[in-house]
Amino acid sequence: MNSAPARHVLILGGTTEARRLAEELAGDPALRVTSSLAGRVAAPRLPVGQVRIGGFGGAEGMARWLREHQVDALIDATHPFADTISSHAARAAADVHVPLLALRRPGWVPGPGDRWHSAGSLAEAARLLPDLGERIFLTTGRMGLATFAHLTRQWFLVRSVDAPEPPVPPRMEVILDRGPFTLEGEAELLRRHRIEVLVTKDSGAHATAPKLTAARAAALPVVIIRRPPAPQGIPMAETPSEAATWLRVTLA
Repeated sequence: MNSAPARHVLILGGTTEARRLAEELAGDPALRVTSSLAGRVAAPRLPVGQVRIGGFGGAEGMARWLREHQVDALIDATHPFADTISSHAARAAADVHVPLLALRRPGWVPGPGDRWHSAGSLAEAARLLPDLGERIFLTTGRMGLATFAHLTRQWFLVRSVDAPEPPVPPRMEVILDRGPFTLEGEAELLRRHRIEVLVTKDSGAHATAPKLTAARAAALPVVIIRRPPAPQGIPMAETPSEAATWLRVTLA
């Protein structure tokens, strides 16, 4: 008797959680897993298993890919700020009637001693900076630096995986690096560069959280950019294990 064909799962990835989920599902013979990466990083950390790199061509292109490759379940494990691809995933899954789960790590929560300033966008963060300090540690990635390019009085330390492209702030130093980062390393970075303000997105990752602890210890103000709202009506999981459980129940 022939066994049932493996069910095809597409993971929209690029995050640590996406890689861990691919690892967790890799040994299941009942599943065939494809991880999709946007291709914005020159040398991404590749998950185990089959990988595709590049965009889909909007929601319509993703729906077509889901249909042509007979995808049985879709898991959106992209970065919490990748709201465009998350919106496309919601529309594509609805069009093709494929079950969709959003895998999102919890956001950061301020603790005693934190001096957080909430911002709804990069532009709002840029408006806050003149009143907070002149030496800025900017950890929002290389995309969107143009938003800060008009700030000529502030000096920026920018950390990103790949080198940014102009327009960028005129007074800027770039560090090319990738987490995880240590508390000792982050504290030394703040001291060495005499940082007065930290700017970051609420990514919620443990690998990049030490900068918040270091900023708290140094009594520095932190501008936290809030996450964009998630698509409505999509079930959520906070860990790869929760996502794997949802998947097996859904495909049972």
